[in-house]
Amino acid sequence: MENEVSKTYLPKLAVWTTLWVLTMALSAFGPEFIWDQNMALTIIVIVINFITGLMMIWVNIKYWKSLDEMMQRIQLDSMGLALGIGIVGGLSYSMLVSNDIISFRSEISVMVIIMSLTYITATFVGVRRMG
Repeated sequence: MENEVSKTYLPKLAVWTTLWVLTMALSAFGPEFIWDQNMALTIIVIVINFITGLMMIWVNIKYWKSLDEMMQRIQLDSMGLALGIGIVGGLSYSMLVSNDIISFRSEISVMVIIMSLTYITATFVGVRRMG
């Protein structure tokens, strides 16, 4: 399923994903716990997080392009399902809240978790089906 070219991208993908997660944590917790709400520093860290995220996306694309057709299809199906769940579920939730049908207010992190779990599950199922 994986070839030698795709294996060369995995360490890079791990590094950029780790850096993105660390800069995300720094931008979320740094203003309150490290630099006492310094706006300039907060903006700088958010910009660094954004650039790191773009690099992570770029390496992801390179990795996906290096996969064979079957794994590319599994990835595409998994991403499509996760995106669909995110959009349909997020908008349905938004309509329920805006029409005062439910009062539970959620953070975007909940939707990110739902989409991530959908992607991971769909990838796992796709690999098992093809394997």
